[in-house]
Amino acid sequence: MVQFFAIHWIAESAWARPYSWARNNISDLGNAHCALQPDPEPRYICSPEHGLMNVSFVALGVLLVVGAALTGGGLWRRGRAAAVARLLLAGAGVGFVLAGLAPADANENQHVLGALFIMAAGNIGLIVAVFGLAEHVPTPLRWGTGLLGATALAAFGLFLFHHYLGLGMGGMERVAALPLLFWALVVGVRGLIRRAGRLQKPMPAERLSPAG
Repeated sequence: MVQFFAIHWIAESAWARPYSWARNNISDLGNAHCALQPDPEPRYICSPEHGLMNVSFVALGVLLVVGAALTGGGLWRRGRAAAVARLLLAGAGVGFVLAGLAPADANENQHVLGALFIMAAGNIGLIVAVFGLAEHVPTPLRWGTGLLGATALAAFGLFLFHHYLGLGMGGMERVAALPLLFWALVVGVRGLIRRAGRLQKPMPAERLSPAG
């Protein structure tokens, strides 16, 4: 996740015309050609580091799929809700891969499909995850997961119908897309902390067998 935000900053910094989080889509950073883009809002796009950004999309997607596949009892309980949530979150990862392999100005249909996986499947996955997270997951994280998913899904609906609530097209898209990444980052950091804590626990002293 960190690599995505770092490369996002590098790619947007390379623009001759200032890149705007309010006026520009995230996908604009991956467009392969310099051109005026009329839809859904008119803007000029020219991203010199589009190749780097698209590699970042693909890497992020692969990491999300791997994370959804490999996280087990440390995060999820057994049952259908957990399985469905993990499948939907992996679908979001597939969406990032599709978006990275098909820039919006090169293969719009595939790119839009990828965006649907990210902002529909991924956010529904966060909502379902409330019922699939393991019992030991703290309550604030559990309900925060659902709140992020519900907020992002509502933002996705507003984005589709061009209701930006003063945030701009790019701003509303970010409300729809970034909560999933923030959640994955928090869950990943929590997992690392838990693992470090387990490694630092002293091993129980071996009991000596009675002589004889």
